[in-house]
Amino acid sequence: DVDDKTIRGAREAKVSLNNFTEPFKRGFFEDLETLRIKRADEYPGATEPRYLTRMIEMISELIKRDLAYQADDKSVYFRINKFPGYGKLAHLNLEELRPTGRVRSDEYEKENIGDFALWKAWDEADGDVGWDSPWGRGRPGWHIECSAMATTLLGDQIDIHCGGVDNIFPHHEAEIAQSEGVTGKKFVRYWLHCAHLLVDNQKMSKSLGNFYTLRDVTAKGYSGREVRYALLRVHYRAQLNFTFEGMEESRQALTRIDEWLQRLRQTSASGAPGKRVGPVPTNDFQSTLDDDLNISGALGILFESIRETNRAMDANELDTYGAKAWLQWWEEVNQVLALEATQTMALPPEIETLAEARGIARLANDWQKSDELRRELNARGWEVRDTKDGQKITRRAGIKP
Repeated sequence: DVDDKTIRGAREAKVSLNNFTEPFKRGFFEDLETLRIKRADEYPGATEPRYLTRMIEMISELIKRDLAYQADDKSVYFRINKFPGYGKLAHLNLEELRPTGRVRSDEYEKENIGDFALWKAWDEADGDVGWDSPWGRGRPGWHIECSAMATTLLGDQIDIHCGGVDNIFPHHEAEIAQSEGVTGKKFVRYWLHCAHLLVDNQKMSKSLGNFYTLRDVTAKGYSGREVRYALLRVHYRAQLNFTFEGMEESRQALTRIDEWLQRLRQTSASGAPGKRVGPVPTNDFQSTLDDDLNISGALGILFESIRETNRAMDANELDTYGAKAWLQWWEEVNQVLALEATQTMALPPEIETLAEARGIARLANDWQKSDELRRELNARGWEVRDTKDGQKITRRAGIKP
C-alpha cells in the first residue's frame, strides 16, 4: 500500500520507500511463524512492475467505459454515479454520502464528493515515490492496488475475500466497483469480515496505553501457540476482547489438551484392555466449522471429547485401540487448529544444513536469502523463530516426522 503515511515515514527517515517498509514486512513474516499461520502461495507487492502495469490497464479501461475521468488536478477518479451497484456491499444511501476518513483524503478536485482516486498525481510531498503513466507521473490509489493484484493472481472472480469490518467501506466497496467495472463479472462470491480487536474492553491505542504487539505479549512469557489459541477461540464476526486474564485461560486450556494427549499416548502404548469410547466426532467437528467457521462450537466438541475420554480413562474403560482412534482424530483436528506443543528433537542433517545457511544469511543482512531459506524449512515442516539468542528450529504442529 503506497500511502501518505509510508511515504512520509520514508522521507523523514531519509530512506527509500522499500527500505522503510522492509522491517515491517520482515516482522510480519516472523509473526506468521510465531502464530503458526500457514504462508500464502503469493505475497504480491503493489509496486512490482507487473502489478503497476495491470493498474494502468484497468484505469485505462475504466476511462474508456466512462467510469473514470482525469480531473483538473491531473488525478484520475472513479465515477460512482456511473456504476449502478456502488454501495451494495455496505448498503449505502449515496445521497447521504459525506466525506470522512479515506474519502476525505481522496477529495482533491472531483466531480462528485464520493468519487475515489484511482491514480493520484505526483506532488512535492511524494518525493521520489512516483511512476510514469498516461496521465502523468503519480502513484496508484490504494483501492486499485488490491484489484490489480487480486485479478492478476486469482482471475476475474474470487470465491472468498477477507478483511476487517472497517474495510467494507470505502475499500471493499471500491474494489467491487472498479473490478466489476473492468470485467463485467461479479468480483467476489463470499465476503468474510472480522470484527475489531478490543483490549480490556477498549479500542487498542497507544494513547490509552493498551497497545500491544505480538512481541510485547511473548516478552511477558506467553508462547505463540497461547496467543494463537486466544485469538482463534472467538468467532471471526464477534469482537475479541484481549486481556491477560484471557491469556491465562488460554494457557490452562492448552494444558488440558497437553495432559489429555499424554494420557491418550500412554493408554495407546499400554495394551490396556477395556472398551472403545466413541465414535470419534470427526464429522461433527468438520460440519461445525463448515457453518460459517463456527470455531466456538468446534472447540466445544473438542473439550467435550476431552471430558468424555478422561472419564473413560479414569475408569480404565478406554482400550488401546480406542486411544489410538482418538489420537488419529486429534491429528485431523490439529491440522486445522495447529495447537499441539512442538517437540524438541535433533535436526535431520539436511534441515541443519538449511538452518546454518539461513543463520549465515542473517548475519550478512541478506534478508531475501534468509526468507527463501525460511520458506524452504517451512515447506519441509519446520518452524523457524528468530530470538535474541538466535534462530530456533522446531517441527511444526501437525506435521509427522
